[in-house]
Order: sequence, then C-alpha cells, then structure tokens
Amino acid sequence: MQRETLPDVPSDWRNRQTPTVLVVDDTPDNLALMSELLGERYRVKVANSGERALKAAQSDPVPDLVLLDIMMPGMDGYEVCRQLKASAATQGIPVIFLTARADTEDERKGFELGAVDYITKPVSPPIVQARVHTHLALKATADFLRDKSAYLEREVALRTLEVQAIQDVTIMAMASLAETRDDETGNHIRRTQLYVKALAERLRTHPRFEAVLNSHMIELLYKSAPLHDIGKIGVSDAILLKAGKLTDSEFETIKQHTVLGRKAIEGAERRLGMRVRFLNVAKDMACSHHERWDGAGYPMGLAGDAIPVPARLMAVADVYDAVISHRVYKTAGTHEQACGSIVKGRGTQFDPDVVDAFIDIADDFRSIALNYPD
Repeated sequence: MQRETLPDVPSDWRNRQTPTVLVVDDTPDNLALMSELLGERYRVKVANSGERALKAAQSDPVPDLVLLDIMMPGMDGYEVCRQLKASAATQGIPVIFLTARADTEDERKGFELGAVDYITKPVSPPIVQARVHTHLALKATADFLRDKSAYLEREVALRTLEVQAIQDVTIMAMASLAETRDDETGNHIRRTQLYVKALAERLRTHPRFEAVLNSHMIELLYKSAPLHDIGKIGVSDAILLKAGKLTDSEFETIKQHTVLGRKAIEGAERRLGMRVRFLNVAKDMACSHHERWDGAGYPMGLAGDAIPVPARLMAVADVYDAVISHRVYKTAGTHEQACGSIVKGRGTQFDPDVVDAFIDIADDFRSIALNYPD
C-alpha cells in the first residue's frame, strides 16, 4: 500500500492546543472504533445524529475537523455538511465523509457541498489517521495564514493612522509658525477649519461641486485650512503688525504672503524629495484665497472657475472671520456685518454658489465663532 505523504505545517503547530475531531455516525461500533483510532492524538467528540452533530460543532471545544457518515436516519450527512458550510461559525471546519457508498456521483455531490475528502468503509486505520493528520495540518496552515493576514491588516491600519497623525502634526506645526507673526490666535485657525468644512459639506451635492467635494477632499480641506496664511512668515513685523493704514507699497508687500505661502510648502516638498498629494490643497488655499471671482484679486488675477475650489471656500471663511475678529488695526465686527460683507461680494469677490451655501448655513458660522472665541 502506498504511503501518503504529510504536508509541511507551521513549526509551532504541535505545540498548539490539541486538535478536536468530531465523529458523526449513527452506529455505536463505528463511533467506538474512530474514538480508539484517533483518541491518542486528538480530542474526540462524538455525535450519533445529524442534529446532535450541528450542536456539537458550535459548542466548545469547536472541532477542527468533522468525520461525517452520510447514511444516517433523519438528517443525512449531506444535509449536515450543507448546514455546516452555510454557517459563518462552522464553514471553515473541514469535513471528511465516511461512507460505504463509493459511487462517483455520491463523491461529486459531497465535494460540491464543501467536503475536503472521502473515506470509504470499511475504513483502513492508517488511511484514516493519515487523512485526518493531513487535513488538520492544512487547516492549521490556513489558520496561521489567516491570523497573519489579520495581523498585517492591523499593522497597515496602524501605519495609516501614524501617517495621518504625521500629516496633522506637520500642518499644525507649520501653521503655528505663521500664527506667532501676528495677533491672530489658534482659535482663528480652528474656526476657519470648521467654516471651510461646513461650506464643503453644504456644497458636496451641488452639481458644480459634487465631483470635487467627496469625503476625502473634505477631510483634506479641513486638514489644510490652517496653512492658508503660512506665507505671513515672510512678511516683516513692521507691516504685519502695523496699526494704521498700509501704504500702497506696504500693501503690495503683504499681498506677497500668498506667493510666499505656496513657496514655503513647495520648499518643504523639495526638502522631502517628493511631491505630497495632501499638500496640494494647502498650496491652492495659501496662494489663491485672495483671488476674486471677477478677476480683480491677487496674486495671479484668476477669475471664475479658474480659482481652485479650496481657495474659493477659504475666501468666504477668511473674510467672515476677519470681520468678526479684533485686529491691531480694527475692532471686532458683528455676525450681521460679516454676513453683509459676504453677500455684497456675491458674484464679484466670491463664487455666487459658495455665497448661497454660506447664506444657508450662516447660523452654523455664528455657532462656530461663539464656540471658539479669541
């Protein structure tokens, strides 16, 4: 008789908990025989009917393998196998049919139901022991790989969270540099983040914006908003903190903070040695949030849809917060004054649809401002 070879298994398999084999047969002698053959190496559970087999398969210890007779009164082995494979709790348990029926059609039906092997009666003890060992080893390997896959998925998720955290820290660290240069506070950064997110959420189903404002983009908008004024790092205190009206020359200088902001982010990318996708939104916001819908803005005089969507949203958010906030050169205005400034700029300074979205959620802007005061 040809000896069956056994597959390789994980090195620690033998050190794991003793495998459990469930033997299902309506004949007591057969149950006794299989228990004797397998009892020295495995924990053996027995069931003398299909109904009891299904209960045993879902009770501790859950079997690692089922040896299943086909011809039983009541529920036959085929039905037991079908129900085992239909249940998420037991579908991974390998099933070996034990049967006196050696017809090819019977074997085909068994394999279609999910059985992994067929052993004909009367059984050969060495064959039974070898087949049981083989399929337990295969299951141990499959379990090992599945556990490894789950571990790797957890590691990927953890690394993704770490990357996201690094992005957040990078943005906030850069934004903090700009924040120290003028009298704007950390809550200005927080407010503009929330304003922009609220506008984006309102516009995400708008025909003009739905292709851009998906969940991922809205998250990037929220993360990138703190960098919209990063370019103020390059503006001198004498101009940035001046209490009086700026001269024409000084105003031209301060307008350069938009270009300086984009260059600062591009410089960080160059030092990193690669372009970073999540910073594209930040560059658009930093460079273009003072562009106007009618083309009269700066630094490039962009108009209409040529202005990046992130910058159009930030333009409204920034003006609202500028009006309601105290600065060295002005006192804080009211919510109504801020709303009036934005409505007045509809179609000239601002994208009309963005202004309409603002009008719809103006009360949300007021709530954000109240929750995060300077």
